[in-house]
Amino acid sequence: MRKLLFALLYTALYGVANTAVADMSEVAELRTGDMRKLMFHSAPMAGSDVAFTGQDGTEMTLADFQGQYVVLNFWATWCAPCRKEMPHLSALQTQLGGDAMQVVTIATGRNPRPAMERFFAEIGVDNLPLHTDPRQALARNLGILGLPVTIILDPEGQEIARMQGDADWSSESALAIMQALLDSPA
Repeated sequence: MRKLLFALLYTALYGVANTAVADMSEVAELRTGDMRKLMFHSAPMAGSDVAFTGQDGTEMTLADFQGQYVVLNFWATWCAPCRKEMPHLSALQTQLGGDAMQVVTIATGRNPRPAMERFFAEIGVDNLPLHTDPRQALARNLGILGLPVTIILDPEGQEIARMQGDADWSSESALAIMQALLDSPA
């Protein structure tokens, strides 16, 4: 009887694991245009517990977003591709942001608060956070080598996809990808 229970449990877990992988490959197939640069991992990767500074000056970690999909964007005020990409991230937040998904922007390196505020004002972004990683501790921990970089975290805080460079996060492809993730079984 015990062997039968283990066999049933194994079969059930195997089926769930294969369904999740199949679903992720189906999500990856939604990539068109510059979203083709979004690389889905074959298995979720560990997130990070390194602290960064929240918009209000308090210390935060990515665990503060547990239970939500996170589109985590690393940027800087001096980054020209970031200036081009940020309005698209803002549109994604407007379209799909809420209890299940958040766009989280973190300025990494030396980015004085007035310069960050001016950057957002000049490009018309008012719905994204002004979090900072002034010593680049979180960026280093996550292997961020250039800017912009966008990482998608699942509700457990694990990295499931990464993109180097800017993209139109308000495109039909980006919206379809994020909607498919939101619609997938938890």
